[in-house]
Parts: sequence; structure tokens; C-alpha cells
Amino acid sequence: MSFNNLDSLYRQVIMDHYKAPRNRGKMDGDTLTIDMNNPTCGDRIELQMKVEDDIITDVKFLGEGCSISMASASMMTEAVKGKRVADALDMSEAFSDMMLGKDVDADEMEEGDIAALQGVSQFPARIKCATLAWKAMEKGVKNED
Repeated sequence: MSFNNLDSLYRQVIMDHYKAPRNRGKMDGDTLTIDMNNPTCGDRIELQMKVEDDIITDVKFLGEGCSISMASASMMTEAVKGKRVADALDMSEAFSDMMLGKDVDADEMEEGDIAALQGVSQFPARIKCATLAWKAMEKGVKNED
């Protein structure tokens, strides 16, 4: 597949998650709730998680922002749901490395559609957009311990 075709596919995946976000909404009951924002561009997220026996059993988000931040939140929620906290944190670290243009284990980013965000690393001003939901998840599970 040529670079242009791959780039087009990745754009389609990002727009699909932006227009039809997965796990968007609010949870009832006892949840971890993390509010974060990116003041440089106005993105904001409210992330809710249920963690039971060191497993992220459910995760949802509400928020507003650019297509990259909302698509990334959608992808992150799909990727970490059902994962052990340590595995979700490892995935978040690999995602941050990918955003910084570092080589990452392809298996880590094959989780769902996350690899579609790889091109964001070429736009430093957008990296915070892509990592906002991931940082919220990290903050939530680290404070849970």
C-alpha cells in the first residue's frame, strides 16, 4: 500500500472515531472520574472508569475538542477496556513514545485503531491533543492505587 493510500486510510479511521465515538457517555454508580483539559487548544475530557481487581472493567468519556483528541479518546477507551491496569499503563507509555516519533513495538499499537494516530507525531502542536485521554487514564489509575 502506498504512503498516500495509507495516510488516507488513517484519516478515515480518525474521522470515523470522531464522528461515531466509541464509549462516549456517562456511567452510573461508583466510578473514577478524571477531568482534564488542554488549555493551549481548548480540548477537554471527562473520563470515567471502573476498576475492579486491577482490571479496567468499563471506561467512558465526555468532552469536546478537535478530531484528534476525540478520536484518540475513543480509541483509548476501546484499547484499555478489559485490560489489567499495568497493561493499560504500558500501552499508554508506548502511545506516548509513538507520539514522540520513537520506535515502538508494533504489537502494542495494533490494539484497535491506535496506529492511525501515528502521523500526529509529525505535528508537535497536536501531540497534546492525541495524548489528553491517555494522560487522564494514567492519572485515574495511578490515583486509584
